[in-house]
Amino acid sequence: MRVNTRPSLDRNSDAEQSTVIPYRRDDDAGVDGSGPRPIVVPHAKCGVVIVSYRTGSVLLDCLHSVLAQPVVSHVVLVDNGNDPATRGALTELTSHDDRLEIIVGHGNVGFSKGCNLGARRISAEYLLLLNPDSHMGEGVLAEALRAFETDPEASAVTVRLENPDGSEQRGGRRNLLTPWTSLVEQFRLDRLMPDHPHFQRLNLNETEPLSEITEVECISGAFMLMPKQVFDDLGGMDEDYFLHVEDIDFCMKIAKADGHILYVPHVSVTHEQGTSRVYQTFVEWHKARSAVRYFFKHFQPQYPTFLLRMIAVAIFTRFTIRLLPQTLRWLAQSLSSKT
Repeated sequence: MRVNTRPSLDRNSDAEQSTVIPYRRDDDAGVDGSGPRPIVVPHAKCGVVIVSYRTGSVLLDCLHSVLAQPVVSHVVLVDNGNDPATRGALTELTSHDDRLEIIVGHGNVGFSKGCNLGARRISAEYLLLLNPDSHMGEGVLAEALRAFETDPEASAVTVRLENPDGSEQRGGRRNLLTPWTSLVEQFRLDRLMPDHPHFQRLNLNETEPLSEITEVECISGAFMLMPKQVFDDLGGMDEDYFLHVEDIDFCMKIAKADGHILYVPHVSVTHEQGTSRVYQTFVEWHKARSAVRYFFKHFQPQYPTFLLRMIAVAIFTRFTIRLLPQTLRWLAQSLSSKT
């Protein structure tokens, strides 16, 4: 069933603190009869929210692919911080299409708050949260929307996320993150009892590929498609997550509201990952902080506090161990780029 458990997002002053830049479309552009063959698409329209921070030129490719989808009625790019060259290219790219608007001037507010900020601008029936380093082929979004025709009560839909080499990407379909599934994944306890349902891995990309639309527990925020009402009813993304784990948290909210998520294996999107030019330790810090917040938010009081604190210590210890090599690698890359 579709979730309907919480009030809609508060349309507050976040939008007032940003600048919304609309763009006009040249109505004569591309009307020469030589375009690609028509695609039969669902009647439903979809709004797309993309949050970008120092993403680089891959963002332009992403926008090209999104605006080429006939079912897209509105695209909101939340610019958390891009260089002047990228912003200039965006202006040139989007000056021909009035479906696109850019929200700027709010600084780097993180992924969750950026998604909420963009979603407040969407009035379409469906909402797609899409990473800026993703690329969709012809008709991908229309085909993904058809999953709701087969299961109108689905809360969210995703497609096969692929690496640039065509392999299935880690995190695209997975079980919900719990203290136990985290332990199984970290120490590969699934190898002890590979067929036991309680020893399943967190990430499922290395399991047998699926051949039909299947219900999964958790998906990636890189491609998260849902009825806009579901997003609103669940209160949007939890803004206490600055970066990472917010998509897992959202899937947990769907599960707690008795909703369900569909994975569409015959439709794929390429997701490059790691294209933002950001100090990796900054990313790892927020990943660790978000994971600790998630465990304390969702697993009290069923897990003892001392156990959750032990998990937190383990997470931050892992972050500390990885800090030195990451810092050295970053320094080496910085020095090489200057020579």
